[in-house]
Amino acid sequence: MENSVALTVNPVGHALAHHTGAAARYVEAGLTGAPNTARAYAAHLKRFSAWCTEHGFSALPAPVDALVGFCTHLAEAGKKVGTLEQHCAAISKAHAVRGVDSPTDDKQFKIFMDGVRRVHGVRQKQAPAFTLAQLKQLVRSLDVQTVTGLRDRAILLLGFTGAFRRSELTALNVQDLRFTEECLVVSLGKSKTNQLGDYEEKAIFYSPEPAVCPIRSLKAWLEQLERSEGPVFVMLRKGNRLTTNRLSDQTINTLVQRYLGLGYTAHSLRASFVTVAKLNGADDSKIMNQTKHKTSAMIRRYTRLDNVQQHNAAKELGL
Repeated sequence: MENSVALTVNPVGHALAHHTGAAARYVEAGLTGAPNTARAYAAHLKRFSAWCTEHGFSALPAPVDALVGFCTHLAEAGKKVGTLEQHCAAISKAHAVRGVDSPTDDKQFKIFMDGVRRVHGVRQKQAPAFTLAQLKQLVRSLDVQTVTGLRDRAILLLGFTGAFRRSELTALNVQDLRFTEECLVVSLGKSKTNQLGDYEEKAIFYSPEPAVCPIRSLKAWLEQLERSEGPVFVMLRKGNRLTTNRLSDQTINTLVQRYLGLGYTAHSLRASFVTVAKLNGADDSKIMNQTKHKTSAMIRRYTRLDNVQQHNAAKELGL
C-alpha cells in the first residue's frame, strides 16, 4: 500500500515544493491536468502499484526492470499497445510530480516498447463513422412528441454538426449559446485540446429540412427547459419529467449506442463529422476550425475512409 500512496500524494515535485499559497495552487494545476486524465492516471497507477507490490519492486521511483515486467504482463494479457502507452504516461507523470527520473525515459525501455509494437502492432480500434443518410433516417424516426425524443434529437444533431466530444456536450450551458439569423454560435470552455481555457467558438448552421435541422431541434428542446442558464442537456425522471441534473459522459455514450448500435460510441459523432466533411470536399483547415484540432495529422487519424468501395481513386480512372 505504501507504493500506492507514494504515487498519488505530494502533488508538487521537489524543485517546486517550497512554493505556498497561490503559487502552490498554480503549480498543482500545471501538474494535475484535465480531470478525466487525472482519473485515468489514478487507475493506471493503482494497477502498476499493485503489480510492483506483488513482485517486490518499488513503484516510485520505479526501476526499469519493474516497468518492463509490468508492460510484459499487460502485453501477454492481451492489452493493446495503446493501453500500455497510457500506463506509461501515467507512470511518467507520477515521477515528474515527485521530481525523480522516470524509467519511461530509459533507452533500453524504449527499445523494449519498439519490440512490443512490432510484435503486437499499433492499430487502434476506432469508433466507426456513420453516413449522413444513416443519421437523417435515424433522426426522422425519433418520436419528437416526447421530451426524450426532443432531447435526444438535439444531442445527436448538435453532437454531429458541431463535432463535439461527449465531455463538451455534457458541459454545455444555456448561456453558452448565441442564436443569430445565420447560425448558432457555441462558446466553449476548457476541453481536451484547450486545457488553458482559451476562448473558442463553434458555429452550427441551419438545415433546409426542419426535421434534421440542428438549430431548430435545439430550440425545440430549450423550449422544454424553460430556463436561461444551467446545463443544456439534463437527465429525465420516469414519465419524461425534467431534472436539473447534467447528463454524464457515459449517458451520452449509451444514448448513441441505443440509437446507432453497440458498435458505435459517442466519439462516432465527431469521427462522422470529419469523415462526411472530407467526402464532401472540405479542406483540413475548415474541419479543424470546427473540431479544434491543432494539426492536419489528427484530422487524418479521425477520418474513417476505410471503405474500399466508397473512397477509392480507382473510380476516377475514366476507363
